[in-house]
This record gives sequence, structure tokens and C-alpha cells, in this order.
Amino acid sequence: MNTLRQAVQEYLTLRRGLGFTLKETGKGLLDFVTFMEQHRATTVTQALALAWAQQPLNTSPAYRAQRLSFVRGFAYHRSATDPRTQIPPQGLLPFSPKRARPYLYSDDEIRRLLRAALSMSCRYERGALRPWTYYCLFGLLSVSGLRLGEACNLKLQDVDLQAAVLTIRNAKFGRSRLVPLHASTCQVLADYLARRRRHWAGRPVSSSLFVSSWGNRLDYGEIHRTFYALSRQIGLRGASDRHGPRLHDMRHVFATNTLVRWYQSGQDPERRLPILSAYLGHVHVADTQWYLSASPELMREAMRRLEGRWEDLS
Repeated sequence: MNTLRQAVQEYLTLRRGLGFTLKETGKGLLDFVTFMEQHRATTVTQALALAWAQQPLNTSPAYRAQRLSFVRGFAYHRSATDPRTQIPPQGLLPFSPKRARPYLYSDDEIRRLLRAALSMSCRYERGALRPWTYYCLFGLLSVSGLRLGEACNLKLQDVDLQAAVLTIRNAKFGRSRLVPLHASTCQVLADYLARRRRHWAGRPVSSSLFVSSWGNRLDYGEIHRTFYALSRQIGLRGASDRHGPRLHDMRHVFATNTLVRWYQSGQDPERRLPILSAYLGHVHVADTQWYLSASPELMREAMRRLEGRWEDLS
């Protein structure tokens, strides 16, 4: 029989072969194996799994629950070859994550953010493309529903303006998908690509669609710092605010606006929800259904439709 360390390596190899990155899971399970070896234990038990998951003592409930979930997944796999394995039950370390309350940008706020991006000053010629890069990046996020990581990972070959489609590769959970684009979005991307070619002509540059002033793929930290600075400039955040609207909230706006348009055009959002779920790259439709309760305007449209049905029945 394989040792626990060998079994963990086999488990990680199997799941990574299915497209899961398992970065945190891999580190956690290798640490769990070390913990088991220190206790001279060869079989996963609920008591040992719980003891490991709660280390160190000053960690948050979310962290402890996550660690136990690492062991639970491995224990299911291990139980097929070692029937003595105890699988930690769900709810052993209960934790209900709180979703961040989304900020629903208005159209005017999006326009002001994009204007502010274009108005960014450039001290050196190398940074001349920077305003257009952020204008195009923020604009694409606002009209496509992409995750920030998906937009940053776009390569030039992933942009097909003739077919009006983006290819999103190896997104969350290793999934890939095609995202259709509106003609107006294609025009903005075409303009940006032309500027990008002229700016980097004869100089080495990354194949990423959005690049820094040094020709590398945009850095997440720099993107967020730029967004926060522009947000303060246009009044979306106070000068000393540590929290406020996020770039990810543009994804919420896209989803809720799509659902509102379906309501207003007389379509059935519940039946069309799988389409939006696939477009957004959600694994489960339930992840998309959450948007139904995230917008006051959506709730008003839902109530209006419900009231109409009551009137038809009366």
C-alpha cells in the first residue's frame, strides 16, 4: 500500500490532470502529511484531520474550514484504497462566508472613470500608451463581464475582431470559453491594437493584450493602485477610504444589467440564466442566481412581473 505522502502526490497529480491548479490545496496537503508523519499515523482519522486543520490556534474560522476541506477531498480519494480512512463530515468546522456587497456603478460613473483613465499624464514617452491601455482594460471589464484575471491573461491571438469573439483560456477551475463582443467594443479594441503596434514597433513586448510601460503583462497590484487613484480622483472613493467600489463589481453590473434587460423585454430570466452563467464562466448556475437578489432594480422588475401575474389571476 502506498504511503500517505505517495497517495497525496497521486491525488494532486490526478486532479491537476483534470485542470485544477490546487496551489493552496497542494501546500496544505503536504503540510498535513508532515503532521501525520510526526504523529506516526498512516491512516487519516477525523481527530487528526481536525487537530491539523485548527493549527495554528490564532487563525480565522474561514482558514480552518478551508484546511479541513483539503483533507476531506483527499480522504474521499484515499478511502478507495484504505477503507480505514475516516472522512471528516461537512459542518465539522462550520463557516458561512460573507459575500462582499457589490457596488452597482451607474453609466455616468463608468464614463467618468474611462475619461479619467484617458486623462492620465505621461512623464516619459515609454508611458504614452498607458492611458489607452487602462481606458481599454476598464472599458472591456465594464461591457464583457470578464474577471480581471481573465482580461489580464488575454493574448493577442485570443482576440478575433473579425469573428467578434474573445477566447478565454484556463480561467477559474481551468475552464475555457468564447466571449462574443459587440461591434462598438471591437472598434475600441481595434483602435487600441493599432496604437499598441505603433507604440511598440521595433521594440520587444509581451504577447499579452494589455502590457505595462515596460512591455510586460500588466501587474495586478499596479492595476488596482491605478484604479484606486482614479476612483479617488472622480469621487468614487474618499481620499482616506480603505474600502470602496472594486473592479470586480463591474462584473456584477454586467450581470444585473443583462437580467434587467431580459425582464424589461418580456423574456424569462430564470430560463435564460444558464446562458448568462456560461457567458460569465460560472461552474454552477447557482453562482449566477445570486445576482437576482443583488440589485434593487432587479428586485423591482421581478416584483413588477409578479404583480402583473396576480392581476391576470384576479
